[in-house]
Amino acid sequence: MATLLRIDASARTEGSYSRQLGDSFETSWVARNPTGTVVRRDLALTPVPQIANETIAGFYTPAEAMTDALHDATALSDGLIAELRAADVLLVTTPMYNFGIPAALKAWVDQIVRIGHTFSYDGNSFTGLVTGKPVTIAIAYGAGGYGEGGALAALDLVRPYLATLFGFLGFTDVRFAVVEATTGDPIALNTALDTARDTIAALAA
Repeated sequence: MATLLRIDASARTEGSYSRQLGDSFETSWVARNPTGTVVRRDLALTPVPQIANETIAGFYTPAEAMTDALHDATALSDGLIAELRAADVLLVTTPMYNFGIPAALKAWVDQIVRIGHTFSYDGNSFTGLVTGKPVTIAIAYGAGGYGEGGALAALDLVRPYLATLFGFLGFTDVRFAVVEATTGDPIALNTALDTARDTIAALAA
């Protein structure tokens, strides 16, 4: 039985365009996987805390030297990584906030990017340890022109960051579906949304 892990990062629980794209993906995926399981992690409704000093210490402490306090400090990371590893398909939905990803999504990233668990380092090179599953990333941009060759393409720190991040962790199948100019003309936006929904629904196949 397949499992889809959905991560939603928009602070807007209503009227979020990135969430709308995620809904299209999820609906299409469930239709193709009727016996599958969808695990949803809403980073707005249930925020992941920022990593603390004790968390970082636990990340770099050998297993035999872990104390109860360090186990407690890394317990959330353990759970989030287990959730990620158990999934067959990953879906991430996010808006662009001030040219980057929301703080809520960065907090989740900092908990799951962990040496010895999701990547390794042998002293010379890094190796991603989360392999064999695709990730689809839905992004909503308030303005237009962030696509390749667009006037604002150089200001898009979301798509290249997430492509680099998941590639680092071992994902080789990283897909994007985007909608731009969500604060622009409503008629043009509806057309763009329809196109983006079709794109991401197809990716669910």
